[in-house]
Amino acid sequence: MVIRQMRQTTHAACNPKPYITRIPATSMKQSNASWQPRAELSVLRTRNHFYRRIRQFFEDRCVLEVETPILSRGASLERHIESLHTTDDWWLATSPEFAMKRLLAAGSGPIFQIARVFRADEEGRHHNPEFTMLEWYRPGWGIDPLMDEVEALVGDLAEVRQPFERIPYRELVRRELETDPFNASAGEIRDALSKRGVSLPAAVTAEDRDDRDFWLDLAIGAFIGPKLGMDTPVFVQDYPPSQAALARIRPGEEPVAERFELYWRGVELANGFHELTDAGEQKRRFVADQDWRAKRKRIVPPMDENFLAALAAGLPDCAGVALGFDRLVMLALGLPSVAAAMAFDAGRA
Repeated sequence: MVIRQMRQTTHAACNPKPYITRIPATSMKQSNASWQPRAELSVLRTRNHFYRRIRQFFEDRCVLEVETPILSRGASLERHIESLHTTDDWWLATSPEFAMKRLLAAGSGPIFQIARVFRADEEGRHHNPEFTMLEWYRPGWGIDPLMDEVEALVGDLAEVRQPFERIPYRELVRRELETDPFNASAGEIRDALSKRGVSLPAAVTAEDRDDRDFWLDLAIGAFIGPKLGMDTPVFVQDYPPSQAALARIRPGEEPVAERFELYWRGVELANGFHELTDAGEQKRRFVADQDWRAKRKRIVPPMDENFLAALAAGLPDCAGVALGFDRLVMLALGLPSVAAAMAFDAGRA
């Protein structure tokens, strides 16, 4: 795959080659010594190209670049994301979402950020506890135009020319497990996974054993997700209401969470919402998440009261998306891991 160069700068001598192949030769020393960078010099150049092209993409669309704090007195309560915190009760951002929504409530208009974020217990081929996230918000939009914009940006950066596929979550799970994710019991989902040879956890808590979302998350993470988007990236959209997180619920005979995820080559690349703006409903979800964590003896972070106050003051109708920048570099260049897309991963930090 060939990654196109950015537009020419004033000083041609500062530019690398006009085109970058997947892994060209590098002049930077490489060895197993832990002090040396993990990524090839060519990869760092591609990261730089991507940063510049992302900024140009949003400048052309009049989207303002912002910066928000890494440290906060509140934290994410999402059930499958663990926050890192300091000894004096600061929490490191797992996403810039709460602070960016405070800017939206203050009248910023459309905004984007390339942020360093942190998540505990995330290390592996597709994970690193510290990573780079691209996040942006579009007032007045729903998830359909936002998916169009995600496709335009990712398609340009990664040189994907074919239209991205789109499939409802329900249709996808029905196709792969022959069961309805909106109505099947936890046991039925577990049995469907077992029949397909999915390795089930050896020990499951009583709470998780009867939790449909626990088994649905396993189905997506271990069985369905790794097969998605092998040729062309695919959006999965319209999730069960129980998996809304910070997304709106679209009412109807079968309500759905107005949420999407983008998969490419078996890797989750982006997660987007038609954002919830109801402060009361958001607080109820936070309380439910705190209760879920407490029952499982997990760390229970404090709510972000400034974020809730911003919602109460009036968050505009908007859609937003978070995209894993390191994963995008990894996939675009055909690298074996996110570590190979970083100058210094956790093993060399």
